Amino acid sequence: MFQLEWPLVLLLIPLPLLVYLALPSSPLQQAALRVPVIDDFRLGEMQADEVKPRRWRQWLGLLAWLLLVLAASRPQWLGESIAIPVSGRDLMLAVDLSDSMRTGDFKIGDQQVNRLQATKRVASKFIERRRGDRLGLILFGTQAYLQAPLTFDSTTVNRLLQESAIGLAGERTAIGDAIGLAIKRLDLESDNSRVLILMTDGANTAGEVTPLKAAQLAADRGLRIYTIGIGADEQIETTWFGIRRTNPSAQLDEKTLRTIAGLSGGQYFRARDSAELEHIYGLLDELEPLPRDTQNLRPIQALFMWPLAMTLLLVAILVTPRIWRRL
Repeated sequence: MFQLEWPLVLLLIPLPLLVYLALPSSPLQQAALRVPVIDDFRLGEMQADEVKPRRWRQWLGLLAWLLLVLAASRPQWLGESIAIPVSGRDLMLAVDLSDSMRTGDFKIGDQQVNRLQATKRVASKFIERRRGDRLGLILFGTQAYLQAPLTFDSTTVNRLLQESAIGLAGERTAIGDAIGLAIKRLDLESDNSRVLILMTDGANTAGEVTPLKAAQLAADRGLRIYTIGIGADEQIETTWFGIRRTNPSAQLDEKTLRTIAGLSGGQYFRARDSAELEHIYGLLDELEPLPRDTQNLRPIQALFMWPLAMTLLLVAILVTPRIWRRL
């Protein structure tokens, strides 16, 4: 179905005629008497030969104006109605970007990757499955930032997650501030279910709000928090003195993460490798199932660029000969 977003713009079509009528007449048209000479007849013959191309230019100019007005009225094509599921749930992802996320203790296939790369890979699949949810994205380190407000556009949220980088929000970890920002940005006045999934590999080392205080406030506001502790329990390193076994997750504050989840009615999960991380997101699908309600939407495709392109082409046709003659 074709429609115009701003149909009143079409009222500008007679504007060139109104301008022409409003302009004062030329001095030659105002002259009462003019003595003809032989050159006038020669000039008249030359003008007669130029009338036809001049009229063509006028018609092209008029067509260009009509196309410009049409483009300004924002023509659109409405597609067929599409039924999409609507869950009535607001889901916010909070991802840790502190310096410790550089630790390469995860594997995707046979490739060794750091914690953030593994998180992006698995969270991306989770986001793609959230049809009908309003999704948001918080990135936190020393500070917490809202990277994407709540939206049904899961593709954009996924892209913003993939573009995130370690250290973008600082090198330390402000878990409490991330929870506080989620409380602030989620629509607490709506009837939607509100969920926060918080992923971190460390302990709260920055921020103005303590994690437990923020978790209690979330519980009072009806925000359920699922926390995910990221990082392997053991990593083998080869040094000059032989093989050394280390615990790369020594700084992970599992006790606080369990308490945060418990206070808000959520759960705590431990992801030691990519397989466990994928399993956790599968469990979150079961814990937060999608209802079967649907909403009908009609996709809109903008068409203004076509008449605008034709307008520019016609203007180029009108202007190019004059420029060429001057050159």
